[in-house]
Amino acid sequence: MQINNLQNQNSILNNYIAQLRDINIQKDSMRFRRNIERIGELLGFELSKTLNYTTKEIQTPLGISATNLTEEQLVICSVLRAGLPLHHGLQNCFDNAENAFISAYRHHTSATDFEIKVEYLAAPSLEGKTLILADPMLATGRTFLNVLEAIKHLGTPQMVHLVSVIGSQAGVDFLNRELPDNYTLWIAAVDPDLNDQGYIIPGLGDAGDLCFGIKMQG
Repeated sequence: MQINNLQNQNSILNNYIAQLRDINIQKDSMRFRRNIERIGELLGFELSKTLNYTTKEIQTPLGISATNLTEEQLVICSVLRAGLPLHHGLQNCFDNAENAFISAYRHHTSATDFEIKVEYLAAPSLEGKTLILADPMLATGRTFLNVLEAIKHLGTPQMVHLVSVIGSQAGVDFLNRELPDNYTLWIAAVDPDLNDQGYIIPGLGDAGDLCFGIKMQG
């Protein structure tokens, strides 16, 4: 797997990450969602540089303009519910992409152990297309693997891009061991640790709750 960690370069992205983490600023759920959306736009822009392009002639009112355009068939698949703002940011970049949504959540079997449950899927065919799979928090890496397993019956993508806002080093390393070379990770920041409950440290808390409010535990 190829890894692109945008934390390794200075950009305005760092400001958005800092606001997501800040315990005072993140209380504003509208701003929290907007920051994730903006990060999605920037990650999408960086990802777009690796797509295939063909030169096309565009008729303007005054002449012809030769422009390099991508015509790849893109599918953006987001993990509900925290993935929705990230999905919007990616969609702002790739407005012609098809869209898919899948649910994935932690089902705790004890205070420290959990399994990833996948229950809902709405998606087009993925055969031969470029899949962009978005989940803002990459903790253990197991959600990405479970989702990929759940959608494999939809066809084999030509390329797969994983997009996250914040991940743990352990989760990144896990995916790097498990996924092949035609997978690429785009991530805004990688943190050093996971706690006993599998949450990223220092992280930012529960992204879904911060986006949409606290949920009841089922």
